[in-house]
Amino acid sequence: MGHYRSGSEPLNSAAFVRALLASAAVAAAIALASCETDGSGGMTRAMKPLSPEMVAQLEQKHMPKESPILVRIFKEESELEIWKADESGQFGLVKTYPICRWSGDLGPKIKEGDRQAPEGYYTITPGQMNPNSSYYLSFNLGFPNAFDKANDRTGAFLMVHGDCSSAGCYAMTDEQMGEIYALGRESFFGGQRAFQVQAYPFRMTPLNLAKHRNSPHMAFWRMIKEGYDHFEVTRREPKIDVCDKHYVFDAEPPPGSTAPLAFNPKGHCPVFEVPAEIAAAVKEKRENDEREFAALVSRGTPIVASRSGADGGMNPAFAAKFKPADIFDNDGRVHTFVTASAPGTVPATPNPPRAPEATSANQAGNADNPLERMTSTVSKWVGLRSADQPPPEPPSTPVVLPRPKAKPVQTAAAIRPPLQQQPPSQQQPPMAPTPVANSQPQIADAPPSAPPPSSAPTAPTNVMTGAQPVVPSSTFDSRWSAVR
Repeated sequence: MGHYRSGSEPLNSAAFVRALLASAAVAAAIALASCETDGSGGMTRAMKPLSPEMVAQLEQKHMPKESPILVRIFKEESELEIWKADESGQFGLVKTYPICRWSGDLGPKIKEGDRQAPEGYYTITPGQMNPNSSYYLSFNLGFPNAFDKANDRTGAFLMVHGDCSSAGCYAMTDEQMGEIYALGRESFFGGQRAFQVQAYPFRMTPLNLAKHRNSPHMAFWRMIKEGYDHFEVTRREPKIDVCDKHYVFDAEPPPGSTAPLAFNPKGHCPVFEVPAEIAAAVKEKRENDEREFAALVSRGTPIVASRSGADGGMNPAFAAKFKPADIFDNDGRVHTFVTASAPGTVPATPNPPRAPEATSANQAGNADNPLERMTSTVSKWVGLRSADQPPPEPPSTPVVLPRPKAKPVQTAAAIRPPLQQQPPSQQQPPMAPTPVANSQPQIADAPPSAPPPSSAPTAPTNVMTGAQPVVPSSTFDSRWSAVR
């Protein structure tokens, strides 16, 4: 339960294929109590080659087909990003996929049955890839990880899969999932032992944080924003550790240390440092974000209306399949979505998100806001990001970090933001946290989401640092353990 760093040691391609075959052989005998069950015919889908268009795109970006990948997920925008290492080792954005369906609300998964899709940092090994999913293809996120376990969170078999139907998962179309699966498969063939998934409530910008500043999950979101910032300034996969019930990013032993760092997810953090280049770049970004956040709050940036009663989201590109309409995006621009815009096949019996219930407080707060009135039954249902609005462009010149040895810059107490509970009615201060020595703050979480209505279909019910979960029987990991 110490730490994990995705490595580049060669992973025999034949071993991976044997793992896939072993999975297929036992698939019929395994029944999972989650949104994932096994089917048949998956090997053909799992081994389908990348399209010529994708291969050409990778070549244009100087990204070897077998180079490592990294996945980022954003709930509110309903988008999944695939990043891939180029010849220099830095990650570049390959493609942004609109998410067809996710369930629950913004915020981390707390307990089994709350329908929440996880948020945080997860590691996907070959054993978590399922070629025989009844939902076309899938990979298991590995929830709960070490952080989740340290905070007593429960749940299992939470996936990224096809079929556009979710009960705590991130669901894509079959066409999308086939390409995502193939990109992961090729990275394993190239030697990546595991790829990292970073799941966020939204893009961690000062504007989004200001809009959600009264959320009871803000302390958790500030903590995972630090990992988001590490990736933004380095374009390299952050090393994830867990101690004192917190995530820790890019920790290294202090100079002169002869013993490796030992991280206990529930115990005190060891003394460590963050490489000077990373620490300085993250500090500069954090200070800039804090100033922008404070300015947005002082100008009275509206707080996002409550999503009480909502169950997840769906990218507008897919929602238009069910309810074509003019959708207002975050800047007030109007975009008309038509059925032809959806990138993939939506099932004949879809499960679109429920519209949020309008509370009296929301009605009072938005009574004089025509934009809220016009979007109350459409944009809140599908999310506030339009399909033809591109995601924010990554910095054109990311910091190149060779990770040299450096003087200690930050310790666990110095870089970890406090996680005190903030009352929902109390406005959040600027994002800068004040370190508290020798404290063990707890994660502030909201109550689980309301159960789904009876009409909603019921789905059968990196390794990160210290995060390799205990492997229960009848799981993807257990059935592939003999060949891993």
